[in-house]
Amino acid sequence: MKKKILIVDDEQSIVTLLQYNLAQAGFDVGIAMDGEKGLEMAVGEQFDMIVLDLMLPKMDGIEVCKELRQRKINTPILMLTAKDDEFDKVLGLELGADDYMTKPFSPREVVARVKAILRRTQLLAEKVIAVKEEDKTEKIIIGEIKILPEHYEAYYSNERIELTPKEFELLVYLSKNKGRVLTRDQLLSAVWNYDFAGDTRIVDVHISHLREKIEKDTKKPTYIKTIRGLGYKLEEPKIDE
Repeated sequence: MKKKILIVDDEQSIVTLLQYNLAQAGFDVGIAMDGEKGLEMAVGEQFDMIVLDLMLPKMDGIEVCKELRQRKINTPILMLTAKDDEFDKVLGLELGADDYMTKPFSPREVVARVKAILRRTQLLAEKVIAVKEEDKTEKIIIGEIKILPEHYEAYYSNERIELTPKEFELLVYLSKNKGRVLTRDQLLSAVWNYDFAGDTRIVDVHISHLREKIEKDTKKPTYIKTIRGLGYKLEEPKIDE
């Protein structure tokens, strides 16, 4: 069955370009020309991924992304922005977008990025199915955090944490490398798995978002530590912390 991609953009030339290239790559494509319609389609239909423009009539991409995540709809989102303002990009990621691209862009790069995100989502889904069939569950327990990688679940203080696909993958990777210092480039390569150079700022934003969900005090993190000049390390919290 073909994967379904929703394009939400009000520029007809870009919509036509993306629709053609994604269709040529074997995807079914849905189109919405404003934010309200995009939100309606994303909620009412089953899409495998959303390509979402930042600047939209009726409801901008930030609001669409925020509303979807509040409704617990974790469909992967690739946000498009024509702005050079770093704040907009970072805000989009903080609200739950999985990645962003800045216009103008190569259609081939968009297709490659879509495929990379879907590939990782599919692999994760296949693991969940396999584990359910075999009736066995891998558990990772670090302090008050419990992660069930194959079941796509994470808990903090026995309460389930709502994570986007990328946040979950990042938490799992950090946990499986507990105690190791991981550079931003290592995390970008392992979690985002692009065939081309990425922006390590993406890693910083997702680390910040994770901390908000698993740290009592984000200014004094006890789990995910910043190793100045190197990267990040997830470790077992000390008793006095």
